[in-house]
Amino acid sequence: MAIAAVPAVATLWQNWAGAASDSLRAVAARTTLASTGTSGIWIGVAVACVVLIILMVLWVAAQGKGRANVLAHGSEKDDGGAPGLVTISGAVAEQALKSALSARTDLVGATVATYEMDGVPGLRVRVLPRQGVAPDEVARDIADLVEGLDAVLGRSTAVLVSIGAGARTRFTRAERVR
Repeated sequence: MAIAAVPAVATLWQNWAGAASDSLRAVAARTTLASTGTSGIWIGVAVACVVLIILMVLWVAAQGKGRANVLAHGSEKDDGGAPGLVTISGAVAEQALKSALSARTDLVGATVATYEMDGVPGLRVRVLPRQGVAPDEVARDIADLVEGLDAVLGRSTAVLVSIGAGARTRFTRAERVR
């Protein structure tokens, strides 16, 4: 709009654009491939795009690392009982904790996932409490749930508890219309 409305700005623009165009032509002339007469800039752009695509594929492949399906497994060697192998899926703990947490009205959301770190399976519990809810109370309640889970499993489970906050926790109401 300034170029159309103010003649002085239009003159400055024309002078700058002419100089920029001349310098781009000089760069293109220096990078022109002798045999084809075309610019080598397009080859550089193509190589950069290929590198970018490779990096994006590597990033996508790295997502989801550490996820595990098995929370605990044991054999007759572990407890001296009957021969056999017992495997407890991570989905058991995930569903148990998630259903216990979803019954709470002071939480906006809760996710539970099973991860493996250094060959040891564990749980990651992420909760979003409503605004005004004490995080230490939520952490204490989650610890009680995990202790109950450990009692049922018969072994201790590593747990990472993440208590978050954000716009979703601020703008949701405690009551819901169903």
